[in-house]
Amino acid sequence: MEWERLLSLKRQGDGHKRLRSEQDETRLGFEVDYDRIIFSSAFRGLQDKTQVMPLPVTASARKAFVHTRLTHSLEVSVVGRSLGRIAGQQILNKYPSLKEVHGHRFNDFGAIVAAASLAHDIGNPPFGHSGEKAIGAYFESGPGQRYKAELTEKEYQDLLDFEGNANGFKLLTESRQGVPGGLRLSYATLGAFMKYPKESLPKKPTKHIADKKFGFFQSEKTFFEEVAHELGLKRKADNPEIGFHRHPLAYLVEAADDICYTIIDFEDGINLGLISEEYALEYLIKLVKDQINTKKYNQMPYMSDRLSYLRALSINTLISDAIRIFVNNEEAILEGDFDTSLMEKSRFKPQMDDIIQLSVEKVYRSQDVIEKELAGYRIIADLLEIFITALVHHKDNRASNYDRLILQSVPPLGRFKQATLYQLLMGASCFVASLSDTEAVHLHNKMTGRQV
Repeated sequence: MEWERLLSLKRQGDGHKRLRSEQDETRLGFEVDYDRIIFSSAFRGLQDKTQVMPLPVTASARKAFVHTRLTHSLEVSVVGRSLGRIAGQQILNKYPSLKEVHGHRFNDFGAIVAAASLAHDIGNPPFGHSGEKAIGAYFESGPGQRYKAELTEKEYQDLLDFEGNANGFKLLTESRQGVPGGLRLSYATLGAFMKYPKESLPKKPTKHIADKKFGFFQSEKTFFEEVAHELGLKRKADNPEIGFHRHPLAYLVEAADDICYTIIDFEDGINLGLISEEYALEYLIKLVKDQINTKKYNQMPYMSDRLSYLRALSINTLISDAIRIFVNNEEAILEGDFDTSLMEKSRFKPQMDDIIQLSVEKVYRSQDVIEKELAGYRIIADLLEIFITALVHHKDNRASNYDRLILQSVPPLGRFKQATLYQLLMGASCFVASLSDTEAVHLHNKMTGRQV
């Protein structure tokens, strides 16, 4: 892969080449991507989507704040921007023609990674990661399995393993009436966004990190291939279907996410009282023991200040290490030969694993989280059955008055009335995935007669 192509400013529908040297430095094309994402309704909806803990947990001042998908995404974008800028300086030093001939600057890399990081969770359903599993369960073992015989194997797999990353790609790129090309982001940002540049089958054909999940539905297959070819992504020889090696900057987006959820989910656990302060701070101190200013730390009387100090040190430490790994392996990444995440190679991996394990035990398996996931399974399954049944009955010209009332009550479903079965099933699934936690609960109550 070549950096010149990987930094493409092209947007969906462009009839001409966008040159970096012709960009307005006051509003760089890659920065436009960030603006379009942050002002989109899909991004704003993340403010009411669960990161880990359901909201609110308690009314007390100390425990009122926990991260949502929106605050998490903002923080990941900040870390991603730093990773991109630092890596960009190193890449420009190594390949001076990128700057001297093509006009790229180090902040180009920061803007691309920041925008892709901002969008990295934009396709995730309500109720945390259990939302993806709940949609898949509806088609694997619930009423949705009755549609299997009418779909291709890949179409059905898209639904069985409903994937937030693929839904994110759909949200960012799908044309709607009057809105061709969706957000029309640069192909460089879309490339950095695609952590898993493959289709749903075959599942995990190799142990390469790019094959862990999938990154697009069959409905976006054609445009995905266009983006991959424009960027010059390297096709994976060990995948007989559509599969490519990652855009190198996708590794930095992934690292930003890994750094943030490791440290900040842990921080939420501390703030919620699920992890004791003394125990928790000891874990963070182990991570930053070589950087900590003990005198400064001991002068802080408040736990919140000590925690903030350790969080900042921890994130900075992991950023530096991620850059070290990326730069040392940049050529292997361009060749598609780097098969793990950056943080998997971190010298701090044992400390990160300890923190994640404690978060799993104390936070991810807490009673609040379990109850939220249980409720999510039921709510999502019920909504899918109500919406899909109404749409299928309409498609087959046997809609009851109840079906018609459902479709009138939820106007966004109307655009799937003339769709193929796959488009209908995917459209209903993506609509449910677009709901915030509160919207899903409210709609479920209304559809099941619990609220009038």
